[in-house]
Formats: sequence, C-alpha cells, structure tokens
Amino acid sequence: MCPQKDKNVQTETSPIGQTEMSPKGQKEQVIVICGPTASGKTGLSIELAKKINGEIVSADSMQVYKDMNIGTAKPTPEEMQGVKHYLIDFVSPDERYSVADYKKDAKKAIKEIINKGKTPIVVGGTGLYVDSLIYEIEYPEIEFDEEYRKELERIVDEKGLEYVYEKAKEIDPQAIEKISKNDAKRILRILEIYHATGKNKTQQEIESRKKEVEYDYKVYAINWDRETLYERINKRVDNMVEQGLIEEVEKISKKYNKFPTAMQGLGYKEVVEYLKGNCTKEEMIEKIKKETRHYAKRQLTWFRKNKQTIWLDGEKPTNYNIKIICGG
Repeated sequence: MCPQKDKNVQTETSPIGQTEMSPKGQKEQVIVICGPTASGKTGLSIELAKKINGEIVSADSMQVYKDMNIGTAKPTPEEMQGVKHYLIDFVSPDERYSVADYKKDAKKAIKEIINKGKTPIVVGGTGLYVDSLIYEIEYPEIEFDEEYRKELERIVDEKGLEYVYEKAKEIDPQAIEKISKNDAKRILRILEIYHATGKNKTQQEIESRKKEVEYDYKVYAINWDRETLYERINKRVDNMVEQGLIEEVEKISKKYNKFPTAMQGLGYKEVVEYLKGNCTKEEMIEKIKKETRHYAKRQLTWFRKNKQTIWLDGEKPTNYNIKIICGG
C-alpha cells in the first residue's frame, strides 16, 4: 500500500510513498499516466490519486474546452470522486490554446499540488502535452497570423487538404509522420510555425530540450490488445452518441461564433459534417470510430518512442497496476 505524503516534510517518493527524508536538491516526483484513448486512464488515475493523496493534472488537448463534455470523454464530478482535477473545462471553444499555454499552466498546477504536500498525477493522451513536461520542451510564443491562416484555409478549399499535407511534409517530414492526413489543425500548424519563425517544428523542439527537467517524472502508459482496444473505442463512440453528442455540438454551434481549433477535434468535426447534411448518421458514427481507432494507433506509436515509459496491462485489475506504480 502507498502511504500518503506528509505535507509538512519533503520526502523521497520513489517508490511512491516512501517516507525517508530526501536529500537536499532532490527533485519532486510527478506521476504521468498516458496511453491511447479509451484505455482506462481516467479510472486508474482517480483510484491512484485516492490511494496516494494525489491530485490530477489533465494532459488532454480537448478537455480544456468548456461545454465540450461528451465528445471529449471529460470526467464527470461523480467520476472524479472528490479528487481535484486541473486544466479541465476552463478555455472557451472560441479561443486558441497552445502547447506553450499548456506547459505554463501545467507547471503552475504541479507546483500548487506539491506545495499542498500531495502527489501530482499528469493524465492524458495528448503526446505533445506530455512531452512538453517530461522533456522540458520550450515552445516559443508565436504570434498568430490570422491572414496567413485564412490564406491556408483558402488553399485547402481550392486544392484540398492533401495538397497542404504534402507542403507540410516538405517542410517537416519528421513531424508530419505523427499526424493524420485528415488532421487539418496540426497540418496547418506546421506551416504556420515555419511561416512565423523560419524554422520547422522538429528543429525548434530539438533546440528547446537543452533546459534541465525540473521534476522526476515517472511515466506509465496503459496498453491493450489491439482488437480489445478497438472494441472499447467503438463502444465508447456508441455511448457518446446515446448520451447526446449530436445535441452537444448543436448547442456549442449556437453559443459560439467561431471555433479556431475546438470544432476540428475528433468526434466534433464529423458531427458538424452530419449536421451540414454531408453524410448520414450511420456514416458519421462509423467515421468517428474509424478516425478514433487511427488516432489510438498514432498515440501508441508516439508513447512507445518514450524510452522511459513503463507499460501497464489494461487487462489487469486496477489495484494490480496501482501496485506496480507504487513499487509494490
């Protein structure tokens, strides 16, 4: 069992919960639970937080948005079971939120949790968010060029997204490998970064990893048999539609005038196409399932490149995996 940390003393926490006094200058430990969508990150992290007196910092690029609850699988207050969550439900869907914004907010939340004498648990499937912390990547503040974005969107309308994808591939072949050909948001971002700085995204990340990592990140990821994971994804999508995903998108569309990134999110852009009459409901559902399965595959590829990741078996009981995290 993992004992709670005493908030009045700084302790060595590897394995989680040891109570020996840490050496001066010892880095505080932060647990990271990542992995593909529908792998069970939320449930595991909440049970772990209850066990070790932890609080959760989300690393999900869509759960930051207000009003977008069903399509992002945002945990409900009941599911949170009294565990405090940070960086969920605080950005308006008509605002932009960058990786640089996330890193700044996440570091602030981690520090707040540590100052309470609790253990920070970073949880989510957005690889860029996770990497910004565990590799201490500095993302330059890039001023958004609205005219250039409009020009790119015009090119997409005239020549198609695949044309712009190939342009992004020429600029940054390494970054484009991690992006779906349908992910307009990230494809355009590659071009915007290069336009604004003259350097591609991969170059900037390499140059920015020179800063020492502030915390001792213990990174875990949940793995499933591929077919089982896909079944979980398909079931989740069906549940989202039953819970009112279409109605959620309709309400958001009426409430906000513009969506810089939010409505390009997986599960939302497909519903928008359905509401425009560009596909049937059945086609929309199958498209969401297919794109989500592809996204999960990319997530697994992303997290497997992090050599420090310890993989947990999703088939095992929650308490079994908690014991592994706690070093028991």
